[in-house]
Amino acid sequence: KSANPQWREQFDFHYFSDRKDMLDIEVWRKDNKKHEELLGTCKVDITALPTKQTNCLELPLEKHPGSLLMLVAVAPCTGVSISDLCVCPLGDPTERKQISQRYCMKNSFQDMKDIGFLQVKVLKAADLLAADFSGKSDPFCVLELGNDSLQTHTVYKNLNPEWNKVFTFPIKDIHDVLEVTVFDEDGDKPPDFLGKVAIPLLSV
Repeated sequence: KSANPQWREQFDFHYFSDRKDMLDIEVWRKDNKKHEELLGTCKVDITALPTKQTNCLELPLEKHPGSLLMLVAVAPCTGVSISDLCVCPLGDPTERKQISQRYCMKNSFQDMKDIGFLQVKVLKAADLLAADFSGKSDPFCVLELGNDSLQTHTVYKNLNPEWNKVFTFPIKDIHDVLEVTVFDEDGDKPPDFLGKVAIPLLSV
């Protein structure tokens, strides 16, 4: 019940500079759980923003009254990567040694935000639910840690897909939970849920 809401929430998106992406923003209102109404939209051209600084933007909503105030920072992303199994970032002994030194006890307070990072090898799935009429599925896997999200490619018409990908996330909160969800790609429609597992970082 506010015409001037304040959210003060931060979201991280992994943006690769060779892509010409627009950030699409929608503002919605809810009357109850069933009724929702679009209050306006706006776009931000990421490529036009100066890097390595926080940009304060006041964006008018298209075709609707009101504006959205937001801070957008485009910065080099450290620690996040997607690679094939054969070029696993932690597979190099020299790199492992550097990481061990970086996170050793005497360096604990050098950078309070640098808690560590998590590396996940997504190998394969087995005996998935058939979501298509053909008796098959088009599965892909989404990994979420905090508000970071990365995903595999889709393996088409397969109930036993193999992805063989390595994902690396920076850890922002040791109490976060890694959520791994398998979906069935369904063209223009929202993907179908095929299963999920949640792994608290403290259990690793």
